[in-house]
Amino acid sequence: MVATTTEQLNALAGTTVVVHPLVLLSVTDHHARAASRTPNKRVIGILLGQDNGKVVNVANSFGIPFEEDEKDSKTWFLDHNYIEGMWEMFKKVNARERMIGWYHTGPKLRASDQEINELLKRFIAKPVMVIVDVRPQTVGIPTDAYFAVEEIKDDGTETRKTFLHVPSQIEAEEAEEIGVEHLLRDIKDSTTTTLATRVSEQLASLRGLQSRLGDIQTYLADVAAGKMPVNHQIVYHLQDALNLLPDLSEQEMTSSFATSTNDQLLVVYLSSLLRAVIALHALVDNKATIGRAELEEGKTPEEREREKKALEKKEKDEKDKDKSGKDKDSSLPLHIASFFNSPTTAQFTA
Repeated sequence: MVATTTEQLNALAGTTVVVHPLVLLSVTDHHARAASRTPNKRVIGILLGQDNGKVVNVANSFGIPFEEDEKDSKTWFLDHNYIEGMWEMFKKVNARERMIGWYHTGPKLRASDQEINELLKRFIAKPVMVIVDVRPQTVGIPTDAYFAVEEIKDDGTETRKTFLHVPSQIEAEEAEEIGVEHLLRDIKDSTTTTLATRVSEQLASLRGLQSRLGDIQTYLADVAAGKMPVNHQIVYHLQDALNLLPDLSEQEMTSSFATSTNDQLLVVYLSSLLRAVIALHALVDNKATIGRAELEEGKTPEEREREKKALEKKEKDEKDKDKSGKDKDSSLPLHIASFFNSPTTAQFTA
């Protein structure tokens, strides 16, 4: 059923699509196998999971045969008999999972998406479409979720079918987290320090922010040029975001930002100095160890034997000296020893 009323649109806008890592791995593998034959081909598959109303839980997926003409978006082929056969097998494995939507590797919306969505309504009453961006240079969350709606125009003209974007997020169960950690062990560089990891993560976040700002700029430019209609909901969200930005024209705000940045850079500078001192200390220590080892290797057996005897003689002399000192203390006359041990002497000494 296509959403038309304002209540239905608001209900769909409040829906969250939760995608599990198993789905992302399956989609990536599907695309990798298809890309070995045709590099620029997008792949399509069915999403399985549960639709709980406000939350759509996407837990599994399977690919389906799909062909399309890159020059003519209206020409495409999808094997719906294959969908029926695969669904019968998946239903025997896990009866809790239902067909809740479909995916493709876009990375953007295509003109034929509406027609494919209409075809899949034979199996799913309210299909959710998830676009998974499998490009390696992608930053941020690689999923975009949409529901098919009929857009009601303000001027009262005929409605047209379009897609409503809904928020999506990545969540994993405990078993999936363990599997993902094992996969990341082969990818993550263990030689990088914690500071370098944090800097790289912040750099990736800034790249994602730059990409989103570029999309906003492109959209506003198209609206100003008349290429796209004005969407008041998007404009309201942009206005709210801009209202949260600080006023950098104030001197107090600028100085506080500069102070905070200087404090952070000071910590980084001190950390670099400490690392350099520790590295130099390790270098000197290593050099001294190597020098002692080379010196030991250059000595003859006779010299080593003489040094060993001299060391043993020195240790023996020290022991004899300590022993003679103890004997001297114990050879004091009895009346002198009793004098030093008497309470009167202790009070006098105190």
